Amino acid sequence: MSTAPVGDAAPVSLSAIGNVVRDLYTDGISACRGAFTPEWADRMREDIESAFEEARQRPGGAVGRGPNRYYVEIHPQQMRGFVDLVEHPWVRAVCEAVLGPQYSIVELGFDIPFAGAVHQPWHRDFPMPETTRARRHLNSLAFNLTAVDTTDEMGPFEIAPGTQWDEDSGFEHGMFPPREDYARYQELGVRKYPQRGDVSVRSALTIHRGTANRSELSRPVLVLGVDAPGAGNDGHHDMAVTGDYWETLPERLRAHMHCPVVDSLTPIVQKHTIEGLVMGDAEPDSPTGGMAAVVQEDADGG
Repeated sequence: MSTAPVGDAAPVSLSAIGNVVRDLYTDGISACRGAFTPEWADRMREDIESAFEEARQRPGGAVGRGPNRYYVEIHPQQMRGFVDLVEHPWVRAVCEAVLGPQYSIVELGFDIPFAGAVHQPWHRDFPMPETTRARRHLNSLAFNLTAVDTTDEMGPFEIAPGTQWDEDSGFEHGMFPPREDYARYQELGVRKYPQRGDVSVRSALTIHRGTANRSELSRPVLVLGVDAPGAGNDGHHDMAVTGDYWETLPERLRAHMHCPVVDSLTPIVQKHTIEGLVMGDAEPDSPTGGMAAVVQEDADGG
């Protein structure tokens, strides 16, 4: 995996981006260490915690992804560092290399596993698109940024490299492989321990899970979803910006944001619930014995 440090204003070499593309088409994940300062990540955490407190006060504001684990989608204006993130040279270069110059920013949100969160079932974030099945072409990316320095006790994100191409005829809802396949994913699985300021990028089709949080701390992770033209994930999200905010954005960035420009923001009600599944179905080494919760479609960092 490519992990060469890249500063937030540093140029990005073609060879470095070529390595990221290789990583995404082989392992399904890559990373840029130290893209931002820890202090930048701390401000991101402040914005995440503020948005979570607001969201949990209203119906549909924060949705469960297993016991003590939540997802919240937000508008760009709720994150002070949004422009820093999407204009970062590494992020832009990766988007262009994998998705093409007309890529679209379609999702901004965060996932928070709190103390007591259990192992999620192994899953991919949405069913495999036909273009990927037929051509082995990736048409979307998920960028993740941790708001804390991750430790093993916090329940790190775990991913099974190379499984973005796994055939899904036996997957429930095209997302959840059968339990008899878990042994293979556990053998392949690699846990990730990002630190504040790191950015990762992955294909959301690569099989992954959030693991059990045995600490007393939460592990907030920011999510940025980006599509190639025609990928269609924008239809699953309600990102918007106000006219005043739109005017402050660089012209180059506006070309990648096709969300509505509105007079005032409406709080986002989370959607894409898949009823009847168990995202919180614990495995034997989880700290709880099988707590159930509603599954959500996601593009999260675990």
